[in-house]
Amino acid sequence: MSTKATIIGIDIGTTSAKAAAFDADGEESGATEVPYPLLEPEPGWAVQAPQVVVDAVLEATRGALAGARDAGVEVAGLSFSTAMHSLVGLEDDGTPITDLLTWADQRAAPQAERLRAERPHLHAHTGTPLHPMSPLTKLVWFAENEPELFARVARWVGVKELVVARLTGEWITDHSVASGTGLMDLAALDYDEEALAVAGVVRAQLPALAPTKHTMSLTAVGAEALGCRADLPLVLGAGDGPLANLGVGAVRPGVAACSIGTSGALRLMVERPVIDQAGRVFCYALTEDRWLVGGAINNGGVVLQWAGDALAPELGEHDEAMLMEIAAQAPPGSDALVMLPYLLSERAPHWSTLPRGAYVGLTRAHRREHLVRSALEGVCQQLALVLASLRDAGNEVREIRATGGFARSELWRQMLCDALGQPIGFLEGHQGSGFGAALLGMEALGLVESIDRAAELIVIDEVREPEPAAAATYAAMLPIFAALYDALGPAFAQLRDVDRRP
Repeated sequence: MSTKATIIGIDIGTTSAKAAAFDADGEESGATEVPYPLLEPEPGWAVQAPQVVVDAVLEATRGALAGARDAGVEVAGLSFSTAMHSLVGLEDDGTPITDLLTWADQRAAPQAERLRAERPHLHAHTGTPLHPMSPLTKLVWFAENEPELFARVARWVGVKELVVARLTGEWITDHSVASGTGLMDLAALDYDEEALAVAGVVRAQLPALAPTKHTMSLTAVGAEALGCRADLPLVLGAGDGPLANLGVGAVRPGVAACSIGTSGALRLMVERPVIDQAGRVFCYALTEDRWLVGGAINNGGVVLQWAGDALAPELGEHDEAMLMEIAAQAPPGSDALVMLPYLLSERAPHWSTLPRGAYVGLTRAHRREHLVRSALEGVCQQLALVLASLRDAGNEVREIRATGGFARSELWRQMLCDALGQPIGFLEGHQGSGFGAALLGMEALGLVESIDRAAELIVIDEVREPEPAAAATYAAMLPIFAALYDALGPAFAQLRDVDRRP
């Protein structure tokens, strides 16, 4: 049996649960993934069946434990990562009486717009943008739209709290997940009284708060559900955003992690909470001396997919390389064509459900290659706005590490580097937030000295430098790109009203 310390990192994602045993060198064994559906019963809703998700998490964990045993690996504990911003209402006995609302649920858009106008200071107090993703705005939606159901709910929790209660019998959440609810005061690490009043809930309806390295004991029932020994420690863990930074080794001040998958994000670890008075970036907790600031964007790879479907359907669904060849025929800046890539509205730095996609600057000279390239440039420019917002909030960004499906493309790699205007390190390989959870668990259980261990494990495959001419073009176009959001705001609102007509 292996003598290396091994922790099962459990990642509760939006569409699947993943669990695997990791040692302090990042070696993985027993990996198991169990999918579950994301349901859209009404336009703008994105929900799940709570018990289906809990059962999937337990199944994945059992699989990882069994795989670790088969590999001769000794498991020292469990630790959790979870998708943030989820919400479910429970009866007194813990039975769910609402769906599990995910971060992607947009039903609370009107409530979020109103709160952003009336109480913008709540973002500064809690670190959570006033956006329909946040449980705060979801609670206001329930109070206003389902008052009888809202009155019946004895307890409001997120998806990880359901799992932890199933295994330990305790209703408890960590500071990291709580910092994404819009209900916790960053400075006090306690529930914010004004936010509670706005949401219409009291402390007794919410889980207890604890540090992310808080260690718990399984109940006999919980141990039986996992098929493991009853004394196996459970570390509470954190949100997937902060833990994803651990997975790429972006754990030290000044080192940012940038990713473009279906969506995208740019996040930076800092040593104390950062308040952005302009409300452009979030701030979430990790440990007592590590906090995460940054922003997520809705429109990443989905924009490339749209461009393929709409502008080059003859290529088929999966010919990404050919689509990039088309984009490469246009020059940087697409001959002064700007694409606002807001196909799925947008999060950072605007945090609004109003915006829509738009091409601005079209002339007779523009061709398909310009349309495709400017769409990709729009994604990179949106991340450049997030980077500028981070810096405007007083943060130094000395290094950027990038991951995600976009990195398969040489063109998109260079485009991002040019748009951000600084070197970017691309990783040889990296672990996700499940490894981040495992590493946090190792620190909690004294198996590693610090989560700084993550930075020592990651190998940078390539450091790409900006091309000066292209970087200058994107820098000149960024203020135009940013100003178009405000200029088109009234049109976005009017288009929304047209969409709502019978």
